[in-house]
Amino acid sequence: MNKKFALALFAFSSIAAPAFAADYAIDPTHTHVAFKIDHVGFSHVLGYFATVAGTLSFDPANAGASKLNVTIQADSLNTNFAQRDTDLKGADWLDTAEFSTITYVGKTFTKTDDTHGTIAGDLTIRGVAKPVTLNVTLNKIGVHPMTKDDAVGFDATATFKRSDFGIKTYLPYIGDDITVDISTEAHAAK
Repeated sequence: MNKKFALALFAFSSIAAPAFAADYAIDPTHTHVAFKIDHVGFSHVLGYFATVAGTLSFDPANAGASKLNVTIQADSLNTNFAQRDTDLKGADWLDTAEFSTITYVGKTFTKTDDTHGTIAGDLTIRGVAKPVTLNVTLNKIGVHPMTKDDAVGFDATATFKRSDFGIKTYLPYIGDDITVDISTEAHAAK
């Protein structure tokens, strides 16, 4: 292969290949924040938050420069049992009347391989901010086949202690560790 042809091919591929570095808006209809907590050692209470919004700046070639801001409406909690949901939204637990949102702000983004990494950031619950690290899997980045938008999808997990946020009701009977599983799809902001 001659040098001019190789340079032309490289230049063309650099232009033709989409970069997908963009600012994205989280798609609330394809974003799920689920949680699990031990219930007196016999089972786990499972639940989710139905209302999630946020923004993400992501460049796969420079993951360290990413940004993430997520807001969850605390009263969108659902454990599929109305009385428990009312209790969890009350003053002894999330106190959604006073603290209507849960937020997460990503601070440090570390890529471990092409599809995995971590996001270290601040989780704020009941007005208390604590560091929480998400273990992240990049599911896909590319043109969404239905919307034709640039899109990105991630799964993430984290475990943290509810007592760190001042939620100590029924400890130790109800577990202190909360495991969160997140799946999100985001589309390039317009």
